[in-house]
Amino acid sequence: MNRDHFDYLLMKIGIIGGGQLGKMMAQKAKKIGFYVTVLDPTPDCPATQVADKQVVGDFYDENKLRELVEESDVTTYDIEHIDVEVLKELFDKGHKIYPSPYLLDVIQDKLKQKDVLYKGGIPVPRYQKVESSICLEKFGFPIVQKARKGGYDGRGVVVLRDKGDLDKAIKVESLVEEFIDFEKELAVMVARNAKGEVRCYPVVEMVFDERANICDMVIAPARIEKEIEEQAKKIAIKSIEALDGVGIFGVEMFLAKNKVLVNEIAPRPHNSGHYTIEACLTCQFEQHVRAITGLPLGSTKLLSPAVMVNLLGEERCQGHSTIEGLNKALSISGLSFHFYGKKVTRPFRKMGHVTILDENLERAIEKAKKVKDFLKVKAS
Repeated sequence: MNRDHFDYLLMKIGIIGGGQLGKMMAQKAKKIGFYVTVLDPTPDCPATQVADKQVVGDFYDENKLRELVEESDVTTYDIEHIDVEVLKELFDKGHKIYPSPYLLDVIQDKLKQKDVLYKGGIPVPRYQKVESSICLEKFGFPIVQKARKGGYDGRGVVVLRDKGDLDKAIKVESLVEEFIDFEKELAVMVARNAKGEVRCYPVVEMVFDERANICDMVIAPARIEKEIEEQAKKIAIKSIEALDGVGIFGVEMFLAKNKVLVNEIAPRPHNSGHYTIEACLTCQFEQHVRAITGLPLGSTKLLSPAVMVNLLGEERCQGHSTIEGLNKALSISGLSFHFYGKKVTRPFRKMGHVTILDENLERAIEKAKKVKDFLKVKAS
């Protein structure tokens, strides 16, 4: 049998996490011809619509994690909050787990993450470990306090503008950062394989919903000067090289006074890269699969300006999900609709997204704003 055919077309991929990222990852893995198993605590999670098999289990269930890794040729994940200790043990025994559980251990702890980036020469906001409330005062207001572990989609982060806000401080292990008065929030997807081959996607703008501090809209490409674009790409690549990352990574950044600072890094496909499904030659999900399986990385060329809008659960809605305004949305030229298959909606839960392609970026933005007004995920 041809060695190349044997290595790749019979390969089994394990994905820890079966949400929307796992689902879209599985779609691209199946397109190439891989066998996909997902581990998730929710039976019939979104990824089971595509995957060959589900292992039902918690992300901290040592036995279930072993089961998944041991029956897979390579294992990856769509969520950071998983048991890294058992994964380290399996990785050390020779099982392929990408990005490595040692890298994930760094990412899980925001203080460790900042330390690695800082030591690697990556520009980051000024920061400090919080030892007591006195540290918060001495650091100098306004400040951003972040839980070292467990924060996600705006949770575990609080802005303290002056001494009067100290009662809002979070009471867990944390770090504090200087408050950055940024012009824009940027992001760059970077792919890297075990051979050190790197591909960088276009720099994009992220617009946040201030009610929940969650990404609301992504604009590709970012409306920035060429010099800033190149600076952001170089910093993003250097960040992933400093982490010795294998897979795809979302590098979130601040643009402040013509200077780019790294905020945080996601060691997986990222919300800011969803536009790549329609707008780039190789989307972030296929690129991740290529990177972790040792296949050559694909082109990241942007085919068209694009705007991605998250479909979030309405603020006061919880229950069985229903979609309002879909027919009207699909009548818009250049619009692609993605629904993740989550049966229950909750306030600000990511339920799906739409991407709008248009050769004129400002026109795409206007279309996206209109869609936001009438396309809603509500509870029946």
